[in-house]
Order: sequence, then C-alpha cells, then structure tokens
Amino acid sequence: MAADLTMLVPGALLFGAFLLKLPALHRNRGDALLRCVCVLLLLASMVFLLGMIPVIAAVNRIVGVPNAAAPLVYAVLSAFCGTCIILVIIWRGGVTERTRRATWACSLAYGAVCVALFVLFALGDAPVERLRDLDTYYATTPFIREMIVLYLLAHTTAAVVMTVLCWRWSRRVSGVLRVGLVLIVVGYVLNTGYDAAKFTAIGARWAGRDLDYLSTHVARPFASASALLIAVGFVLPLVTERVVIEWRTAVRHRHLKPLADLLATAGAAGAARASIGPLAALQLRLTQREAAIHDGLITLRPYFDARIHRKVLARALAVGHTPERALAAADAAMIAAADDARDADPDGTAAHRDDADWRDGGGSGAGGAPPLLPAVGADGLVRTSLALDRCPVVREALVHEAGRRRAAMSESGNP
Repeated sequence: MAADLTMLVPGALLFGAFLLKLPALHRNRGDALLRCVCVLLLLASMVFLLGMIPVIAAVNRIVGVPNAAAPLVYAVLSAFCGTCIILVIIWRGGVTERTRRATWACSLAYGAVCVALFVLFALGDAPVERLRDLDTYYATTPFIREMIVLYLLAHTTAAVVMTVLCWRWSRRVSGVLRVGLVLIVVGYVLNTGYDAAKFTAIGARWAGRDLDYLSTHVARPFASASALLIAVGFVLPLVTERVVIEWRTAVRHRHLKPLADLLATAGAAGAARASIGPLAALQLRLTQREAAIHDGLITLRPYFDARIHRKVLARALAVGHTPERALAAADAAMIAAADDARDADPDGTAAHRDDADWRDGGGSGAGGAPPLLPAVGADGLVRTSLALDRCPVVREALVHEAGRRRAAMSESGNP
C-alpha cells in the first residue's frame, strides 16, 4: 500500500498540473513548447499511475491477456523519454527548421520503439502473469527478452542524452532555469541507477544467478524519484516565468492607474475603457488601459502647453532628478494641465485656435503647432504615471498653473 501511495500521489499531482495547463493550451494551440509541456505532464502522470500494481492487474484483466500491461507501461515510459528530449530541443533552440527536423527524428525513433515493444510482446509467449518481476522472470524468453532490452536501451539512451544536454546548458544559464536543469540532470542520473539495477538483474538471470531484488526492490524507487524530479525540473522554470510575467503585468497595470484615471473623462478613453469587463485577463486589461491612455493623450493634444513642459523639466533637473525622471515629470505636468484646460473649455473653442493663437499664447511647439505627444513608450508611460502620482515638482507646477489661470480669468472679467 505504501509503495502504491508513492506512485499515486506524484501521479495525481502531475495529472492535476496537466489539467491546469489545458486552458492555456486551448488558448495557444500553436505554441509548440506549451503543447510539449502538456504531453510531458500527461505522460509523466501515466508513468506513475500505470506503474501501480493494482492498475497493472486491472489492465491485464480488462484486456484479457496475461501481462498485457507490460508493453503499455514500457511504451508510455519510452514516449516520456522521447518527449523529454523533444522538449529540451524546442526549449533550447526555439521553433526553427533545424529543431523541427530534430524533433521529427526523435519522434520517429521513439515512436518506432513503442510500436516494436507491442510487436515483440505479440510474438513472444508470457502466459504467467507477473505483476512485480516480469523483467527478470521472462529475461530469457524469446521476443519478451528483446522487448525488455529494447525499452531499457531506449530509456538509457534518453538518460545519457538528457544528462549531457541539460548539464551543458545549465553551465551557461542562471536563476530558476538553472535550478530546473539541475533537477532534470539529477533525475536522469537516478534514471541511470534504475537502468543499471535492471540490466544487472537481467544479466544475472542470463548468467544463471538470481539478483531479482535489484529489479523489484532497488530499481522502482529510482524510477519514482527520477520521473518526479524530471517533471518538476521542466515545469518549474516555465511556471516561474509565467508567474513573473503575470506579476510584471499586474505591477505595470497598477502603475498606469493614476494616468488612466486622469484621462478617464476624455471621450475616446471612456469608450475604450467600456470595451471589456473587469473580469477579463490581466494582459487584456493592461492593453485596454494603455489604449485608453493613448486615446486620451490624442484628445488632449490641442491643449498641450510647451511652456509648462519646459518649466517643469528645468525645475525637476534643478532639484536633482535624473533626465528620465525629469522628462516624466514634465510630461505629467503638461498632461494634467491640458486636462484642466480641456475641462475649462467645454465648447472646444480653445482646441481650434490657429497657429497665431498658439504663438501668442506661448503654448506652442516649433512653428506654432501644438507640441508633440509626450513620451508614450512602454517605460515612458509608467514613469509619467508615477510622476503624476508622486512627484512634488508636478504638484507644485499644477498649483502654480491653476493660480495663473484664475488670475488670467479675473483680469479678463470671467467669473
């Protein structure tokens, strides 16, 4: 029972991870790496679940052929080994013509092994059901012997190839990726322990000796530990990368909130904001927020005042801000002032001033046209939004501009 739990628990966990990955695979059906990860998780879980003694007995009973589970278990294990090699090829080299050829070659090789396992079992004669020691019991039986040696050779080849590939790669990378690769290497080193125990026990049978305990008691724990380490080694960097991406998306979405809230009253920005719901995917909501900000900036463009921009830029540099932070502060102040100016111009007359009006008002860029949009690159938007929310220079400039506007209105006789 304890041995079955050591197979059931990791098998169930890996199958659960496979189910969790299915929605992402459905959304990204063309992602070869994700597709390969899902196949690997499914096969890894099947290696554990099909290796349980009650499951082996149930398969034999359902098929109605003694030991029918043997070629199935060996084929799943071989397919898992081939999938591991394919995943490393795609993971390391991306989807290119060269990697496609390599993955096809690996798929054909291990696919042929799986077919050969069933053919050899069909040609052989294994009438006595052996749930725990089939490898040694039939080690000298024609065709069954070849089936056992074939799956062990395929398993050993994958272990050697993966150990070499992942170890070399791990020496050139760092962080979570390196941790994952080291786990894979350790897993495949344990795999070689499994193969060594199996080959030794089978070789002993060929020599007329009995070392069956190596196959039945020593090899099995090696297989359980190695499959779990390999699966975790593959999944850990991919999951961590996804978590990091989601975290960065969430942080960027939050940092853009002050700028998005400021521009929310702009007509175009309001329309974009209403286009998706609050339960949409975070990346989609980030894209919506960025689009709303860009639309709002376009709406405010006629109200941008280069005089404010120059003044705040100079002030921010004078108090010790870096050029990037100073530019973000200047952009933020000009945007906020433009939003106030648009609110004070409900009929939009100020937005249609001619070039002479711009020159006379001192708020134009070169040649009298409204100044260009502020820095709207990916990092520029975030810096501008944070400056709008946190920079004292921006707040001082807005207070000063509001006072200047009130004084101008008083002089002109407007209420």
